[in-house]
Amino acid sequence: MNDGRQYGELGTQLLLESRRSTQTDTFLKYNDTLVRSLIREQRDLEKAIDAIPFEGGSPPPALLIIQTAINRNKRCLLAYNAHRVDRLRDLYWSVGGALPHILSNQELRGRMSPHEVDYLRQYNSSIMEFRGEFTHELDVTASITVPPKDIHALVRVVRDCGVIQTELGSIDFKKGQRFMVRRADIEHLIVQGYLEEV
Repeated sequence: MNDGRQYGELGTQLLLESRRSTQTDTFLKYNDTLVRSLIREQRDLEKAIDAIPFEGGSPPPALLIIQTAINRNKRCLLAYNAHRVDRLRDLYWSVGGALPHILSNQELRGRMSPHEVDYLRQYNSSIMEFRGEFTHELDVTASITVPPKDIHALVRVVRDCGVIQTELGSIDFKKGQRFMVRRADIEHLIVQGYLEEV
């Protein structure tokens, strides 16, 4: 423990950072230094517990204080990470689930920890897998050669938007190209102005 600092002060700083992020509606840079300091404090507190003499009977007050500080630090760390994960999910859905748009934004990506980038990738792949289970619509009365118009859309790429995962696989949308794709897979790109229906 550093000179003059109280138990739980680092956890409080993490919570204040989360609160500031919410109040300003910004995604702040992951505070790796503070998180590592909090984890070091946890290890120091665990060593302090081992150093307390305990002869049975009721636990000494120092043990209860240290255990309370450890539990509070854990809750603060979990709350900080849960807040950041919630913000990442909000960012993901604010761009219509288009992961390349988030990861190509260097300023935003610089605010994330490597674990958060991995989380977003896994979250995106889980969403794509989940969507794949429910997008196998089969209309027996439809013509085999002409897809139904309400399910598919002919689109032209207005702005490059990178590789997008669809039910049929990856599609690299480059400016000027035309595609016949499932409307559900690209509706968010039409709304955002990357594609236009032809």
